[in-house]
Amino acid sequence: MGFGKIFLLNMALLITMAYLANILYKYVLVKISSKINYILSVLWFIFAGWICMKFGFQLKGDVLFDLRIVPLIIAAIVYAKPVVVMIISFGIGLSRLTFGISEAALAGTINFFILGILCAVMITWMNKRQFKQSTRGILTILVLNTVNVLNIGIFGVIPFKEYILTIMPSTLPITLLFSCIFALILLDFQMDQRRKLELLHTNELMTRQTEELRQAKLSLEERAGQLAQASQYKSEFLANMSHELRTPLNSIINLAEMISESEEEHEGEALEKDTPNYGNIIYKSGRELLQLINDILDLSKVEAGRLEVVQEEVVLAEVVQLMELQFEHDAEQKGIEFEVTMMPELPSTIQADAQRLCQILRNLLSNAFKFTHQGRVDLMIHKDSSACSTSGEWIVFSVADTGIGIPQDKHEAIFEMFRQADGSISRKYGGTGLGLPISQDLARLMGGFIQVDSREGAGSLFHLYLPLIQNETADGLSDEEKEAHGDED
Repeated sequence: MGFGKIFLLNMALLITMAYLANILYKYVLVKISSKINYILSVLWFIFAGWICMKFGFQLKGDVLFDLRIVPLIIAAIVYAKPVVVMIISFGIGLSRLTFGISEAALAGTINFFILGILCAVMITWMNKRQFKQSTRGILTILVLNTVNVLNIGIFGVIPFKEYILTIMPSTLPITLLFSCIFALILLDFQMDQRRKLELLHTNELMTRQTEELRQAKLSLEERAGQLAQASQYKSEFLANMSHELRTPLNSIINLAEMISESEEEHEGEALEKDTPNYGNIIYKSGRELLQLINDILDLSKVEAGRLEVVQEEVVLAEVVQLMELQFEHDAEQKGIEFEVTMMPELPSTIQADAQRLCQILRNLLSNAFKFTHQGRVDLMIHKDSSACSTSGEWIVFSVADTGIGIPQDKHEAIFEMFRQADGSISRKYGGTGLGLPISQDLARLMGGFIQVDSREGAGSLFHLYLPLIQNETADGLSDEEKEAHGDED
């Protein structure tokens, strides 16, 4: 009857449509949203069923035999939503009416309505059982082809006996064969797509890992550079430390040896004459050595995270008096003017760690005197409410000098451990370079910070900011005392 040729033509058309759909998807549809692609794929299945009917085998007037069931079988395998497969089945069934409304056309429409409902039930059942793709394909092909044969025999215009004995033996094997072939083609296409997606995913993963490795390499190189730089700074620091430690130690040892060896009378007279000078040198060397040891101990506490402060009431007048007594002699020796100024609006006491506050001010003033050969050094204490973006007032200890100054590009370096504005400075002026880094850490522990404003050859200005917390001592002052201190709170 020619069923084989017509069905083979249908199969060729379906394969051609599948190939064209693949081409369109790769180069056109991939740029469109997934929702539109989904709708277009449903329409493609309906159109594939219509094409099969268009080139189907016409028997006894309006009776058509074709492979329109193959697109429905493939849709039932591909789509996981029962409603979508029902829409495709109903669409193929209704498209049969486009070739004319007749008893055979109505029978074909009813057949696909029944097949659509059956597909929905099967998909729901298979989804619950979580069958593999191959099992779903085999069950779908066998069940739909079997029911299709029964529907044609029951609802078709050809007598049941005639159809079962003469037509079905030819059409059913061909339909089963071509359904299996097309399902295998679809499976191969899906596997190819899966391989491409896996390859794409692998490429993206490798690209991401390569970028991560590159970033890690850059980070390691940066870290290695920092470690090398830190090692260099520590080497310079140790070289400076050896010089700083030897100088006072040699003075103490040599002078002690001279005193112990002076036993003769004329030497004793000379010794008695020079003893005050020797004692002064030994005292000064001992102080320098003690300061070095204190710096090293504070450094070890900072690096171990064990440096602590104790907040207590600190009388500002006592701090000022202590600084004046400690540095007046240095100012006289170097012929430098030294002045301490307290603004009238200051409270009498503040909350801070007295020992650490004095340590910071000593470091700042010591540097000011060390690097100033002529001119003056000033310490001014005042309040400031615009130190940073946070609300509240700050008490500011400003140390100004007319010394050698600091280059603009070295302002951050002077607050780093083992670094100085110039490595040769320690040779010329002495010192370990730890004073400012330790002072910055102490200021942070007390809730404050240190700022520097300096230019090379134009002197330096260091500001120590501490949060000003009004306390009961300030609040308890009399009205006359508040007016004397300028307390406006």
